Amino acid sequence: MDESILNSIKKLLGISEFDTSFDQDIIMDINTVLGILWQMGVGPTSPFRISGTQEHWNDFCQDNNKIEFIKSYIHLRVAQLFDPSASGAVDESRNNIIQELEWRLYISGDSDIL
Repeated sequence: MDESILNSIKKLLGISEFDTSFDQDIIMDINTVLGILWQMGVGPTSPFRISGTQEHWNDFCQDNNKIEFIKSYIHLRVAQLFDPSASGAVDESRNNIIQELEWRLYISGDSDIL
């Protein structure tokens, strides 16, 4: 969990951590999704945002049971914003996974199930 949020999302998007040409766009999209998570009650009690590679997953969430759901959710949401698919089937699949992850994150906020 001690890896950079930005670098791990870039890796999932297929972008090298050494390629900084899209960092500002990806940071903006990550911060948008972090805001969505905060409104859902996931993460710190006050809004959290990143500004570069210095923010790590454990800065956002200490719960090892939730972090993989959070990583997947942020990745899929950022992919929708940063690199939308031309395929309706891919969009529908992403949306279904996002909805399931949202439900699971809501449930995890209400109990200790996750």
